[in-house]
Amino acid sequence: MSWEWINVWYIASAALFIFGLKQLGSPATAVRGNQLSAVAMLLAIVVTLFAKDIVSYEWIILGMVVGGGIGAYFARTIAMTEMPEMVALFNGTGGIASLFVGWAALYGTGIGAFEGFTIFLSVLIGGVTFTGSIIAYAKLSERMDGAPIVFGAQRIVNAALLGLIILCGVVFCLDPVPGSFLFYLAIVLALILGVMVVIPIGGADMPVVISLLNSYSGLAACAAGFAIGNNILIVAGALVGAAGIILTNIMCRAMNRSLSNVLFSGFGAVKEATKVEGEVSPINTEDAFLILEAASNVTFVPGYGMAVAQAQHVVRELGELLEENGCEVTYAIHPVAGRMPGHMNVLLAEANVPYDQLIEMDDINPRMDNMDVAVVIGANDVVNPAARNDENSPIYGMPIINVDHARTVFVLKRSMASGFSGVDNPLFFGDNTRMLFGDAKASLSAVVAEFKT
Repeated sequence: MSWEWINVWYIASAALFIFGLKQLGSPATAVRGNQLSAVAMLLAIVVTLFAKDIVSYEWIILGMVVGGGIGAYFARTIAMTEMPEMVALFNGTGGIASLFVGWAALYGTGIGAFEGFTIFLSVLIGGVTFTGSIIAYAKLSERMDGAPIVFGAQRIVNAALLGLIILCGVVFCLDPVPGSFLFYLAIVLALILGVMVVIPIGGADMPVVISLLNSYSGLAACAAGFAIGNNILIVAGALVGAAGIILTNIMCRAMNRSLSNVLFSGFGAVKEATKVEGEVSPINTEDAFLILEAASNVTFVPGYGMAVAQAQHVVRELGELLEENGCEVTYAIHPVAGRMPGHMNVLLAEANVPYDQLIEMDDINPRMDNMDVAVVIGANDVVNPAARNDENSPIYGMPIINVDHARTVFVLKRSMASGFSGVDNPLFFGDNTRMLFGDAKASLSAVVAEFKT
């Protein structure tokens, strides 16, 4: 097949990518959007294999079989609680793939300054994305401390690394030849820079980091597309890069922070929140049932603890029982709840919670003063009143779901431990707060049993 016809099919593939990306913007159409995007990628791969430049299919087929097998295995076995770190690994593999594609393009013919520049960009962004994603994975999976890792002159060190990389790039682009020492040095420095830019970012900022690394992986793929002259790789990479930047901006607005603040402040390392002390009011499942039975409206506020307990199905079951009892049920969704963008939406969609019951933070907060019961399931930072009231708190200024304005608040937690950011929560000591200690799934199952008796 000639490259003219291949590019015609690439246009069709790009259109499917765009339609698929558009449908990912709504929970109701997200599955279809994901399927369209998968078809678009399959079409792009198959059409590329008809190119005259392809001389051997053995390694390509082997790569597709091995990669497809690994993907199918993880898709079937990965737990929902491990999705954030899995997304981080996906970003990382995208980055390292772009690095290798750019590196391989260096051995092509007719490599000029522009081609050298695109090769260098794919290697630089791909390297930063790869090691940055590995650190994000390690923090999310708690294989390393999720707290910010900061030291004196850290920004100076990072600036020096970036300066050296740029210097290597300028010299390399003037004479882009294989085996260049400066090219290999730039690869090593890019890998180090990826580590250095993520270690000072704390756990509460991980949703922003995940979306930003996703954008990086797209930009790396776009640069690799320019390096090898592949139009669909350019388009697909640009779409991912742009979508990731938009999502990152949404995440930052949800936290009332700038991107530079997220990347360079070292979340939780500069300020120390006021120590919270007081007495909590525990409650048992029988009393919780009595309060819920009398409620006219209830909102569930899910967090990472719900994912850990795998409680989304019993939450939906309790919501249905409340509706049968004449109660209005909603689910309050904070943009950065969980450990990746859309984490709670994915969990609740898996449990078949109706999409129209998922209410965003800005829409649920005006209704919170008239809410009979707010049930907080494993969320901590996104409902922490310190974000409004404590100027010393690292999360001060971050918009939260105002559950403390509800008439009664149930907080389901295993213990009084702070959230992923390590910030104490004065909500636990509120006059209208009742702590329901224990595994969230077991506690809610006990309440469900009370409704059924």
